[in-house]
Amino acid sequence: MELNELLKAALYGLVEGITEWLPISSTGHMLLLDQFVKLDVSPDFWDMFLVVIQLGAILAVCVLFFRQLNPFSKRKTREERRSTWAMWAKIVLACIPAAAVGIPLDDWMEEHLGSPFVIAAALIVYGVAFIVIENARERHAAAVAAERSAGKHFAASERPLTATELADADARVQDMSELGWLTAIGIGLFQVLSLVPGTSRSGSTIIGGLLLGCSRAVAAEFTFYLAIPVMFGASALRLLKYFLKGNSFVAQEFALLGVGSAVAFVVSLLAIRFLMSFVRKHDFKPFGWYRIVLGIAVIAYFGLQMLGVIA
Repeated sequence: MELNELLKAALYGLVEGITEWLPISSTGHMLLLDQFVKLDVSPDFWDMFLVVIQLGAILAVCVLFFRQLNPFSKRKTREERRSTWAMWAKIVLACIPAAAVGIPLDDWMEEHLGSPFVIAAALIVYGVAFIVIENARERHAAAVAAERSAGKHFAASERPLTATELADADARVQDMSELGWLTAIGIGLFQVLSLVPGTSRSGSTIIGGLLLGCSRAVAAEFTFYLAIPVMFGASALRLLKYFLKGNSFVAQEFALLGVGSAVAFVVSLLAIRFLMSFVRKHDFKPFGWYRIVLGIAVIAYFGLQMLGVIA
């Protein structure tokens, strides 16, 4: 096998590990990367590779949140184990809407919604949504804070909260233990939106969490939890379709998938830690602006390609 192909697979793993967890659409980035870096593989393997490489990314979630999601831990009290089982029930329940829509419509969506312009539109629309939602949360929190502090004197040592901090402090759900069943189901309904390429699974569920009263940290963490059954299920479905077509792995293909998944795992560990640290002090507006710029870039690139300006 050529080293060049392994390096390409590693590059795809790098992009997957970053973009799967940040709310910026892994599909949009993979689409652009494919225009410049192409793996020397069959179309069937390529379609499967783009989905199954996510297994490396999801393994990072299992490692980082193993304690929180392990209902068998002997270090947990009976009440904590019961709470963990309840969290798993919420995760499974929240995944049902996306599974109910996505499984029967998978082939149709792949055929009709895979256009670069659909992806670009989703990037831009949800980028705008992030900015609008964050601005609205901050204005509401600032107004509430102003009412509460009217006539109240603060010590000189007290630091006024920023608009970003106020918005999170005003959130109804501040901790994963406060995440209710209806909120979990609501976030699951927002996850259905991610079936449109370019929306971003993490982006849609984080937006749902914010709109339903979650802090940024809770919205992000529950998004990671939801990814476990969703991404395992999507990978299993894609592998099944791959083998039902009569395909099998040769050594080179197995190596490419292994390298891509391994890199995605390592990079995901860093990306998840970064996002959890970032959202405790910052809002999601930078990701919104980034999505808008990327969406415009996708439209410009493929528009010029259609016009024959670029090959």
